[in-house]
Amino acid sequence: MEDDAGEQSSFVTGLIQNRAKEVGVAAFDLRSAALHLSQYIETSSSYQNTKTLLHFYDPTVIIVSPNKLAPDGMVGVSELIDRFYPSVRKVVMARGCFDDTKGAVMIKNLAAKEPSALSLDTYYKQYYLCLAAAAAIIKWIEAEKGVIVTNHSLSVTFNGSFDHMNIDATSVRNLEIIEPLHSALWGTSNKKRSLFHMLKTTKTIGGTRLLRANLLQPLKDIETINTRLDCLDELMTNEQLFFGLSQFLRKFPKETDRVLCHFCFKPKKVTSKVLDVDNAKKSQTLISSIILLKTALDALPLLAKVLKDAQSFLLANIYRSVCENEKYASIRKRIGEVIDEDVLHARVPFVARTQQCFAIKGGIDGLLDIARRSFCDTSEAVHNLANKYREELKLPNLKLPFNNRQGFYLSIPHKDIQGKLPSTFIQVVKHGNNIHCSTLELASLNVRNKSAAGECYIRTEICLEALVDAIREDVSVLTLLAEVLCLLDMIVNSFAHTISTKPVDRYTRPHFTAHFSTIRVVDRIFTRMGTVDNLESNSSTFMTEMKETAFVMQNVSERSLIVMDELGRATSSSDGFAIAWSCCEHLLSLKAYTIFASHMENLSELATIYPNVKILHFYVVIRNNRLDFKFQLKDGPRHVPHYGLLLAEVAGLPSTVIETARSITSRITKKNIQNMECRNLVVPAIELIKSERKLHRWKDLKFLTNTKQLLDHLGSFPEKDGNGRSRETFFLGN
Repeated sequence: MEDDAGEQSSFVTGLIQNRAKEVGVAAFDLRSAALHLSQYIETSSSYQNTKTLLHFYDPTVIIVSPNKLAPDGMVGVSELIDRFYPSVRKVVMARGCFDDTKGAVMIKNLAAKEPSALSLDTYYKQYYLCLAAAAAIIKWIEAEKGVIVTNHSLSVTFNGSFDHMNIDATSVRNLEIIEPLHSALWGTSNKKRSLFHMLKTTKTIGGTRLLRANLLQPLKDIETINTRLDCLDELMTNEQLFFGLSQFLRKFPKETDRVLCHFCFKPKKVTSKVLDVDNAKKSQTLISSIILLKTALDALPLLAKVLKDAQSFLLANIYRSVCENEKYASIRKRIGEVIDEDVLHARVPFVARTQQCFAIKGGIDGLLDIARRSFCDTSEAVHNLANKYREELKLPNLKLPFNNRQGFYLSIPHKDIQGKLPSTFIQVVKHGNNIHCSTLELASLNVRNKSAAGECYIRTEICLEALVDAIREDVSVLTLLAEVLCLLDMIVNSFAHTISTKPVDRYTRPHFTAHFSTIRVVDRIFTRMGTVDNLESNSSTFMTEMKETAFVMQNVSERSLIVMDELGRATSSSDGFAIAWSCCEHLLSLKAYTIFASHMENLSELATIYPNVKILHFYVVIRNNRLDFKFQLKDGPRHVPHYGLLLAEVAGLPSTVIETARSITSRITKKNIQNMECRNLVVPAIELIKSERKLHRWKDLKFLTNTKQLLDHLGSFPEKDGNGRSRETFFLGN
């Protein structure tokens, strides 16, 4: 239904909120005919959970109800969209459109699975908000797009976060999962630094989107994880299987998943009065979808041959559910009764147009045959005109390219042009070493050719009506095929490909057991990184740091993973240390797995109090007063004197600045030592003076107002008292 928009999002999202801080979300993927429903309590006044979901779906349209009173201390979802997503189209629908009863009925009718499989009866009351949002977005889609969603065609999931890890938008950015930090500074080539772009070797758009979804919401169900790992194990040990699946997947174009799900949407009845350009375009899309479906079904025997002896549960299940499913053969037979056997999916624009015009077998429709003759005549006239220009204008290298936007145009090498081009040529544009242009005669033929093709499309769609209706009866198997292709693309072309291109010992399979795991499975990931002001929320660096930390503390559980970098450095050293220490103790009490990076060496004392704290450092060697980074993680703390000065020198600060800094540091260190020595004498003496337990021989000791007087006074005391105690040990409290 959707025009191919590359890897851009095709989600329409509906949001609704009640006074109890519950939020219902329904997200409809127009590309894959999937509906995702979520309902949760928004624990943060800044709507972090909602922002995380919106970041995941990246919707093109957000549908909300009229702005009502929000829960105390919260701005409401409508204002949230205005404030944080101004570039996204916001649609406000009447409150009556958010009807949970209608939503439940729609889900029962449209879902590919049975209602009992979705547990809809059990969770109806629990999911009433997201069902209301679903009713609104389905109503909007059918009105806006002019379609009707086919019964039993949607892939519906309830609250996918139960089976997937949640990673908030801040952590996604800090961990460089999708985009690298500061990509604008480094340029587009820097995108390879993100995890997503490192793994993005998928061949289809659907596979790429599935990869992105799995990185933003990773699986946490151990059984499913192990099923995928078993599949990867088999692919890595069976080269014939790996290369066979790679060859199979190459037969499908990038937009396969979108085309297969095209049949989930049925256009509203169109009369002959509105046979215009838009309808010709829609007809062309339908024809292209059927041709691609034929191509996909023709490739299934190869998939069956490759997977016949597969041992892993995932691949064996695909073999049973797809290769042994007779419905695919039935659909292919119905297509063969109408579509010409020689028609194949083509990527070259004019070849694709020709295939679409001649998709139907000849003799089925008389008007279609007339339109085809007109199309052939104009196409031949265009080529004859190009030959005429080559001969008359002595341009032997003149070419006749074609694209869907311009139609036919002329391409002439610069070297063949002597002087100025004849006035016959119009729309002259320089393009590399060639000149692109047209003529009035060619433009006229283009219009006639496009019109004839459009007539072919419309007549072909009329002939395909019965076939399309038959295909829609088994649309659920097409959505299954689309899901299988996307999954195989991700596993074979991304995961297995990445492993196969690296040394054998580069990747190791993690092993999971029942209440212990070699790699811990977590439910959420939180991060606190970076030191930047947030002008949008009028927050300083420290306020931003505290808000992010507060969100972590309010939502963390013992199954969470927390990554914190330099907490507390945006304020005074004493306050920062106190906050960092207390936060560490709070996280330790929750038993949450935490990675805490800090320059505060005193935090290592936590390991002397808590047995579940492990101190590590990145090993560095100092050679000739310069740092040599080894990038090795080693046990224990590591103290490098004047590390900041050494690092500043590595960064390239002028030597004069470094030397001045060394001199200042030396004076500060010397002063601190003097003050410490003085404090060791002064503090016990003052405490002694204030104490009521004074020795009788010092009854005349008076309170002295400054350190020098006190030290002078102490100097007049005997070295030892009557009990043989030294003056120093006495003042130290011994």
